[in-house]
Amino acid sequence: MQKETVIVVGAGPSGLATAACLNHHSIPYVLLEREDCFASLWKKSTYDRLQLHLDKRFCELPHMPFPDTYPRFVSKDQFISYLDDYVSRFKITPLYRRTVESAEFDEATGKWTVKARNLGSDEVEEFNGRFLVVASGETSNPFTPEIEGLDGFPGDVLHSTQFKNGKAFEKHKVLVVGSGNSGMEIALDLANHGAETSLVVRSPVHILSKEMIHWGLILLKYVSVNMVDSLMVMLGKLVYGDLTKYGIPMPKEGPFFMKVAYGKYPVIDVGTCNKIKSGEIQVLPGISSIRGNEVVFENGKTHPFDTIVFCTGFKRSTNVWLKGDDYLLNEDGIPKPSIPNHWKGRNGLYCVGLSRRGLYGAAGDAENIADDVKSLQ
Repeated sequence: MQKETVIVVGAGPSGLATAACLNHHSIPYVLLEREDCFASLWKKSTYDRLQLHLDKRFCELPHMPFPDTYPRFVSKDQFISYLDDYVSRFKITPLYRRTVESAEFDEATGKWTVKARNLGSDEVEEFNGRFLVVASGETSNPFTPEIEGLDGFPGDVLHSTQFKNGKAFEKHKVLVVGSGNSGMEIALDLANHGAETSLVVRSPVHILSKEMIHWGLILLKYVSVNMVDSLMVMLGKLVYGDLTKYGIPMPKEGPFFMKVAYGKYPVIDVGTCNKIKSGEIQVLPGISSIRGNEVVFENGKTHPFDTIVFCTGFKRSTNVWLKGDDYLLNEDGIPKPSIPNHWKGRNGLYCVGLSRRGLYGAAGDAENIADDVKSLQ
C-alpha cells in the first residue's frame, strides 16, 4: 500500500502535463501507466508522416514552450523529443506496466483507493490518495467495428495504430475505413506510395486547411462560434469547391460547433482532396458486408481488396475501472459537465485531456487541477 496526495492514471501528454503542474506546486503524486513507456501512443502507434495539425503555440504543455528552432507545425519525432525533454526537466517517473483494475472513493477515510495490477510481477498493488486524476486519454483503446464477414477476409486487416507508412502497399488494393484526419492522411500516404487506394466516407465531414483552423481558433476569442463557422464554411467551399460530387457530403452544422458538441474534428487537408479529385483516391460509401476478399458497399456495389485499414477511432475503458462516479464521466468516458467545468468532479476526482480540445485543452485542464489541489491542501 502506497500513499500519495494525488494518483494520476495515464502517462500520455495529459498525464505528463498534470505531473509537471503538480511538481510545479511541490505536490506529491504517483503516476500509473499500463504500457512500458510514457506517451506510448505517440511512440508506438502513430504513422510516420504524422505531425501536429495546429500551430505549436496551441500544442505546448504547461511550463515549457517548444524550442524556437521547431517549425510552426511540429513533426511526430520532434514532439516525442519534446516530451522526452519535458519528462527530464520535471523529473517525472511513472510507474510502468500498471493496469488499473479499480478506483473507488472511501467515504470513511476521504481518500481514493486505486488497485493496479503490476504486469511484471502479476501482483495487485494498492494506492491511496486524497485526489484522483483520470488522464487515460480520448485515445485509450483502438476500436474496430463489427462487420459481417470480416473474420473471413483473407488479406491484412489493420487498425490505424498499426499503420506506419505506405511503402509495403505499392500496387496493392487498399481500403481505408474512416474519413477523419487519420483516415484522410493514411489514404494520402498510401496513394503517394503507389497503392490503389479507396476511402470509405460514411458521415458528412468538414474539410479545412491548417490556415483556416489557425485563424478560426484566433477568431473564436473575439466572435461567436456561429460567425466563425459561417466564415469557415464559406472559405471551405471557395478553396475545395463542391465535394459532394466526389462522395463527400457537407454537414449541416458548423465545424467548430461539431467539435465542441460531438467531439467530431474537422478534417485538415494535407493534399488528400487533390488526390480524390484526380481519381487517385476513390471515395466509397459505408460497408454492408464482406465476402472473401470482396467488400460489399451500401450502394450494392462490390470491390476486391488486398488490405483493409480501419481508421475508426478509439473507445475509453474508464467505465470499467472507475467506481461510484455518477457525476463527472459518462459511459463513453467523456465529461458530463460542460466546458469550462468539465475537468472537476466530486470527492477529489478530476479528468484531464478529455474535453475534445486536444493538447491545448489538456494543458489548461492540468493547470486547473494542480491549482485546485493546491488550494485544497
